[in-house]
Amino acid sequence: MADQVRFFDTTLRDGEQCPGASMNLRQKLEVARQLEKLRIDVIEAGFPCISDGDFEAVHTIAAEIKGCVIAALARCVPSDIESAARAVAPAGGRGRIHTFLATSPLHREFKLRKSKEEILRMAVEGVRLAKSFVDDVEFSAEDATRTEQEFLAQVVEAVIEAGATTVNIPDTVGYTTPGEYFGMIRRLKERVPNIERAVISVHCHNDLGLAVANSLAAVNAGARQVEGTINGIGERAGNAALEEVIMAISTRPGSFGAVTHNIDIREIVKTSRVVARMSGLSVQRSKAIVGENAFAHGSGIHQHGILAKRETYEIIDPASIGWGETELPLTKHSGRAAVKQRLEKLGHVLTETELQHVFERFKRIGDSKKFVYDDDLSSLVNDSLDMHDGLWSMDFIQFVAGTSARPTATVRLVKAGRSMEESSTGNGPVDAAFKAIDRITRTKGTLAEYQVRATSQGRDALGEVTLKIDFGTGRPIPGKGAATDVVEASARAYLNAVNRSLSASVQAERPCRPDA
Repeated sequence: MADQVRFFDTTLRDGEQCPGASMNLRQKLEVARQLEKLRIDVIEAGFPCISDGDFEAVHTIAAEIKGCVIAALARCVPSDIESAARAVAPAGGRGRIHTFLATSPLHREFKLRKSKEEILRMAVEGVRLAKSFVDDVEFSAEDATRTEQEFLAQVVEAVIEAGATTVNIPDTVGYTTPGEYFGMIRRLKERVPNIERAVISVHCHNDLGLAVANSLAAVNAGARQVEGTINGIGERAGNAALEEVIMAISTRPGSFGAVTHNIDIREIVKTSRVVARMSGLSVQRSKAIVGENAFAHGSGIHQHGILAKRETYEIIDPASIGWGETELPLTKHSGRAAVKQRLEKLGHVLTETELQHVFERFKRIGDSKKFVYDDDLSSLVNDSLDMHDGLWSMDFIQFVAGTSARPTATVRLVKAGRSMEESSTGNGPVDAAFKAIDRITRTKGTLAEYQVRATSQGRDALGEVTLKIDFGTGRPIPGKGAATDVVEASARAYLNAVNRSLSASVQAERPCRPDA
């Protein structure tokens, strides 16, 4: 175990803090189940004190996911730690409380208004309280890379003595550089006398584009847990992209001290897609490992080399991480059992109600296109996960448009068993549909970004619309929708953004209590 790097995924906590990435409980469960298939070591399922919804998500994931450690975040505040303990209780011995406290001069003076002595006392007391609930306690020194090195070492030694089994040295604002971070981790290993009693963890942000490089430098220095998110999503410029760290270690094992890991790399592409669909955040085409262009070769010289021998221009076999895996497509004649089996193989475990909704849409789409591909099915799942009390689902849409017709759309939505229908005109059928949805949901959104792509092949391909909507906050919220008709897909994407906005508003109404 000494040479095994553990991967700590915070997609459901830090990743979800990315503006517009709020996920409901069912969407979080989809991500957690796929992370379990990826064999992630630790899933940070949320910040239980922040809202009833976050508490429920952590509690549910702790009960359902059996193959990973389930962590809950808490400040070094008794009420936070007690809430986290209750949330991870269903995980039993797999539960972890991850408590944190800022240590840098900037945070001590301007955010916390605490002295070094007070910070040290709060850190120790927080860890001791967490240890009274669980054996597995992680402590994070927030803004560690801008903390005085002697004081950081003092804090690390004290929290390990208090019972911390993992100490995290986060680059909270993406400030450090690989050489500097390497030296920081190495000095802690040399100067903290009880450091061998805990795992050193690193949590890097990407403000300078160095999150992955810094994480790998820390592994070289002796860190044995890397924290990050799938696709690198997160606040500001995001977190370290775990799939990139994993594949760097897998592809260049001798460069990191021959460390090993427990990840099933065959699940990487599928995990990326699940996170993208559930969060509503598309993956950049040129992104390493999981972007659509990651293994595309446009140059004739490159294409010739690939045909002669793949390794000439590819250092990773795309198939080894899940690219190119496909099965025979389903058709409108495929039955419910076949659809359910294919969905489960794709990583979607649905309730009977959700499955019925997806199957009904599958049948309608099957009538309008010859084959229904795996990507088509995955695109249909998102709508079913919005179908619960408090969120809107689309029951019906009809529109009229043409060179001599006034664009008009009629939309019927359902929420909590009650349906509402409105009609509106607009500059085009898409605009008219958006306005009809606004009338029903009593929202007002401004289109900030709009993209449409075919999820599969052929003239009858399913269209998937990705957009961003500003609901007056200045922080656009993403939405996705899919249908064989682009207008319907656009309306579904807009409604998805509306639901995300409403969910985020509810969470914002129940914030954590101020720092004690």
